[in-house]
Amino acid sequence: MGSLHWFVARDQLHLLTPESRLATYSFGKHAIKHHFCPKCGIHPFGEGTDPAGNRRAAVNARCLEGVDLASLPVMHLDGRSR
Repeated sequence: MGSLHWFVARDQLHLLTPESRLATYSFGKHAIKHHFCPKCGIHPFGEGTDPAGNRRAAVNARCLEGVDLASLPVMHLDGRSR
């Protein structure tokens, strides 16, 4: 998907678009809800729980205004090997 995930506590994520306008899917163990725009397909965030049971959100930094994406530290993952 090309997402740049930024992890935050779920209650710290405030949406400008009502969540009711997003579609959701999950797969595998259904532990993560992946939210996306049903019109364009962009994936703004996913949500689940961390190992301690805290609700977390993985925000796609590419959906945030005013963020200099080139300045973000990025950990590259090879999805084929992980």
